[in-house]
Amino acid sequence: MDISTVSRVCKGKYVETDFGVFELKYFFNEGMETEDGEDISTLRIKERLSEIINNEDKKKPLSDEKISQILHKEGVPIARRTVAKYREQLDIPKARFRRGI
Repeated sequence: MDISTVSRVCKGKYVETDFGVFELKYFFNEGMETEDGEDISTLRIKERLSEIINNEDKKKPLSDEKISQILHKEGVPIARRTVAKYREQLDIPKARFRRGI
């Protein structure tokens, strides 16, 4: 079945679970293939992105390009624009706004 078909069917539908109410598309994650040929979900990539940012030097925060390079070294081929998109989805500000004193 094509992903666009699943996406249209799931749009605007919710599921009530013991853990709360979730949009149906929450349970269908897209992903990508690592350089090793393993599948990795976008949720796992976002988790790793958060880890990288949480552990960065707050005086010299990492740019989206640098984060992309780190993920490439870890075997996750991801573009800078995709890093920026995921960072925005996680409500994490740009590097210049993450700079601490």
